[in-house]
Amino acid sequence: MRPLDEKETTMVFEKLFKFTGPTLKHLLERPSAEGPDPEPGRYCLRLHKNRVFYASESLVRRATAVSRTRLAGVGTPIGKFTHGGAFHLTVHALDLLAAHARRRVWLKPDTERSFLFGNSVPKSALARITENTKSGDGVVVMSMADVPLGFGVAARGAQDCRKADTNAVVVLHQSDAGEYLRKEEELM
Repeated sequence: MRPLDEKETTMVFEKLFKFTGPTLKHLLERPSAEGPDPEPGRYCLRLHKNRVFYASESLVRRATAVSRTRLAGVGTPIGKFTHGGAFHLTVHALDLLAAHARRRVWLKPDTERSFLFGNSVPKSALARITENTKSGDGVVVMSMADVPLGFGVAARGAQDCRKADTNAVVVLHQSDAGEYLRKEEELM
Protein backbone atom coordinates (compact mmCIF):
# COMPACT_ATOMS: atom_id res chain seq x y z
CA MET A 1 0.00 0.00 0.00
CA ARG A 2 1.36 3.38 -0.97
CA PRO A 3 0.24 6.99 -1.32
CA LEU A 4 -1.02 8.02 -4.74
CA ASP A 5 1.48 9.73 -7.02
CA GLU A 6 0.72 13.14 -8.52
CA LYS A 7 -0.87 11.82 -11.72
CA GLU A 8 -3.06 9.33 -9.86
CA THR A 9 -4.11 11.95 -7.31
CA THR A 10 -5.12 14.31 -10.10
CA MET A 11 -7.23 11.64 -11.77
CA VAL A 12 -8.98 10.68 -8.51
CA PHE A 13 -9.62 14.30 -7.50
CA GLU A 14 -10.99 15.21 -10.95
CA LYS A 15 -13.47 12.34 -10.75
CA LEU A 16 -14.50 13.16 -7.18
CA PHE A 17 -14.74 16.90 -7.97
CA LYS A 18 -17.23 16.10 -10.72
CA PHE A 19 -19.64 14.91 -8.01
CA THR A 20 -18.71 16.96 -4.94
CA GLY A 21 -17.51 20.28 -6.32
CA PRO A 22 -15.74 22.57 -3.85
CA THR A 23 -16.70 20.37 -0.89
CA LEU A 24 -14.03 17.89 -2.02
CA LYS A 25 -11.59 19.38 0.48
CA HIS A 26 -13.91 18.34 3.34
CA LEU A 27 -13.38 14.68 2.43
CA LEU A 28 -9.71 14.78 3.36
CA GLU A 29 -9.66 17.61 5.91
CA ARG A 30 -12.35 16.31 8.21
CA PRO A 31 -11.03 14.94 11.51
CA SER A 32 -10.96 11.21 12.00
CA ALA A 33 -12.47 9.67 15.12
CA GLU A 34 -10.84 6.28 14.55
CA GLY A 35 -7.92 4.79 16.38
CA PRO A 36 -6.29 4.95 19.77
CA ASP A 37 -4.48 8.22 19.10
CA PRO A 38 -5.53 11.04 21.44
CA GLU A 39 -5.49 13.64 18.66
CA PRO A 40 -7.84 13.07 15.73
CA GLY A 41 -6.02 12.44 12.49
CA ARG A 42 -7.13 13.17 8.95
CA TYR A 43 -8.30 10.99 6.10
CA CYS A 44 -6.08 10.05 3.18
CA LEU A 45 -6.12 8.12 -0.08
CA ARG A 46 -3.96 5.02 -0.55
CA LEU A 47 -3.39 2.71 -3.50
CA HIS A 48 -3.24 -1.06 -3.07
CA LYS A 49 -3.48 -3.53 -5.98
CA ASN A 50 -4.93 -0.91 -8.39
CA ARG A 51 -7.66 0.02 -5.89
CA VAL A 52 -7.91 3.39 -4.17
CA PHE A 53 -8.83 3.34 -0.49
CA TYR A 54 -10.16 6.16 1.67
CA ALA A 55 -8.91 5.64 5.23
CA SER A 56 -7.88 7.48 8.37
CA GLU A 57 -4.19 8.09 8.85
CA SER A 58 -4.17 6.13 12.11
CA LEU A 59 -5.65 3.09 10.36
CA VAL A 60 -3.04 3.36 7.60
CA ARG A 61 -0.24 3.52 10.19
CA ARG A 62 -1.53 0.37 11.88
CA ALA A 63 -1.86 -1.43 8.52
CA THR A 64 1.86 -1.06 7.85
CA ALA A 65 2.40 -3.97 10.27
CA VAL A 66 0.67 -6.29 7.77
CA SER A 67 2.62 -7.56 4.76
CA ARG A 68 1.48 -6.48 1.30
CA THR A 69 0.63 -10.01 0.23
CA ARG A 70 -1.65 -10.56 3.23
CA LEU A 71 -3.31 -7.13 3.18
CA ALA A 72 -6.71 -7.18 1.47
CA GLY A 73 -7.44 -3.48 1.91
CA VAL A 74 -7.64 -0.62 4.37
CA GLY A 75 -10.61 1.68 4.82
CA THR A 76 -13.28 2.21 2.18
CA PRO A 77 -12.44 1.23 -1.41
CA ILE A 78 -13.69 4.18 -3.50
CA GLY A 79 -12.45 3.24 -6.95
CA LYS A 80 -9.97 1.41 -9.07
CA PHE A 81 -7.50 2.06 -11.85
CA THR A 82 -8.04 0.04 -15.01
CA HIS A 83 -5.25 -1.65 -16.95
CA GLY A 84 -5.42 1.27 -19.38
CA GLY A 85 -4.76 3.74 -16.56
CA ALA A 86 -8.26 5.24 -16.27
CA PHE A 87 -9.87 5.72 -12.86
CA HIS A 88 -13.41 4.46 -12.15
CA LEU A 89 -15.42 5.12 -9.02
CA THR A 90 -17.01 2.02 -7.54
CA VAL A 91 -20.27 1.60 -5.66
CA HIS A 92 -18.35 1.70 -2.36
CA ALA A 93 -17.88 5.46 -2.85
CA LEU A 94 -21.65 6.03 -2.82
CA ASP A 95 -21.88 7.00 0.85
CA LEU A 96 -19.06 9.54 0.49
CA LEU A 97 -20.54 11.00 -2.68
CA ALA A 98 -24.05 11.18 -1.24
CA ALA A 99 -22.84 13.04 1.83
CA HIS A 100 -20.95 15.65 -0.21
CA ALA A 101 -22.80 15.74 -3.55
CA ARG A 102 -23.79 19.08 -4.99
CA ARG A 103 -26.19 17.67 -7.60
CA ARG A 104 -28.84 15.04 -7.02
CA VAL A 105 -31.64 13.35 -8.91
CA TRP A 106 -34.64 11.76 -7.19
CA LEU A 107 -36.49 8.83 -8.75
CA LYS A 108 -40.14 7.92 -8.56
CA PRO A 109 -40.68 4.93 -6.23
CA ASP A 110 -41.90 2.57 -8.96
CA THR A 111 -38.83 3.20 -11.14
CA GLU A 112 -36.09 2.67 -8.55
CA ARG A 113 -35.82 -1.03 -9.37
CA SER A 114 -34.96 -0.33 -13.00
CA PHE A 115 -32.03 1.84 -11.94
CA LEU A 116 -30.87 -0.75 -9.41
CA PHE A 117 -30.78 -3.31 -12.24
CA GLY A 118 -28.20 -1.17 -14.04
CA ASN A 119 -30.35 0.87 -16.42
CA SER A 120 -29.99 4.58 -17.12
CA VAL A 121 -32.66 7.00 -15.89
CA PRO A 122 -35.30 8.16 -18.44
CA LYS A 123 -37.25 11.38 -17.94
CA SER A 124 -40.39 9.40 -17.05
CA ALA A 125 -38.59 8.03 -13.94
CA LEU A 126 -37.50 11.46 -12.74
CA ALA A 127 -39.28 12.96 -9.72
CA ARG A 128 -36.91 15.88 -8.99
CA ILE A 129 -33.57 17.21 -10.12
CA THR A 130 -31.23 19.80 -8.64
CA GLU A 131 -31.85 23.12 -10.41
CA ASN A 132 -28.35 24.00 -11.58
CA THR A 133 -27.55 20.59 -13.10
CA LYS A 134 -25.84 20.76 -16.48
CA SER A 135 -25.15 18.07 -19.03
CA GLY A 136 -22.02 16.10 -18.10
CA ASP A 137 -22.24 16.80 -14.34
CA GLY A 138 -21.90 13.98 -11.86
CA VAL A 139 -25.16 13.32 -10.01
CA VAL A 140 -26.13 11.09 -7.10
CA VAL A 141 -29.36 9.19 -7.73
CA MET A 142 -31.64 9.14 -4.69
CA SER A 143 -34.97 7.58 -3.77
CA MET A 144 -37.80 9.86 -2.66
CA ALA A 145 -36.96 8.84 0.91
CA ASP A 146 -33.45 10.34 0.40
CA VAL A 147 -31.71 6.97 0.29
CA PRO A 148 -28.74 7.02 -2.12
CA LEU A 149 -29.25 4.40 -4.84
CA GLY A 150 -26.25 5.08 -7.06
CA PHE A 151 -24.57 7.69 -9.20
CA GLY A 152 -24.14 8.63 -12.81
CA VAL A 153 -23.58 11.44 -15.27
CA ALA A 154 -26.31 13.86 -16.31
CA ALA A 155 -27.08 13.36 -20.00
CA ARG A 156 -29.26 16.50 -20.01
CA GLY A 157 -29.31 19.64 -17.93
CA ALA A 158 -32.19 20.57 -15.64
CA GLN A 159 -33.58 23.02 -18.21
CA ASP A 160 -33.36 20.49 -21.05
CA CYS A 161 -35.23 17.88 -18.98
CA ARG A 162 -38.39 19.96 -19.02
CA LYS A 163 -38.49 20.00 -22.82
CA ALA A 164 -37.28 16.43 -23.36
CA ASP A 165 -39.34 13.46 -24.51
CA THR A 166 -40.54 11.13 -21.72
CA ASN A 167 -38.28 8.32 -22.96
CA ALA A 168 -35.20 10.54 -23.24
CA VAL A 169 -32.29 9.48 -21.02
CA VAL A 170 -31.62 12.02 -18.29
CA VAL A 171 -28.90 10.26 -16.27
CA LEU A 172 -26.37 7.79 -17.65
CA HIS A 173 -25.84 4.95 -15.19
CA GLN A 174 -22.36 4.53 -13.71
CA SER A 175 -22.87 2.56 -10.51
CA ASP A 176 -25.70 1.52 -8.18
CA ALA A 177 -26.32 -0.35 -4.95
CA GLY A 178 -27.56 -3.38 -6.91
CA GLU A 179 -23.96 -4.09 -7.93
CA TYR A 180 -23.38 -5.63 -4.50
CA LEU A 181 -25.52 -8.53 -5.74
CA ARG A 182 -24.78 -8.51 -9.47
CA LYS A 183 -20.99 -8.18 -9.26
CA GLU A 184 -20.28 -9.62 -5.85
CA GLU A 185 -17.03 -11.35 -6.81
CA GLU A 186 -15.67 -8.46 -8.89
CA LEU A 187 -16.05 -5.96 -6.05
CA MET A 188 -13.74 -7.76 -3.67
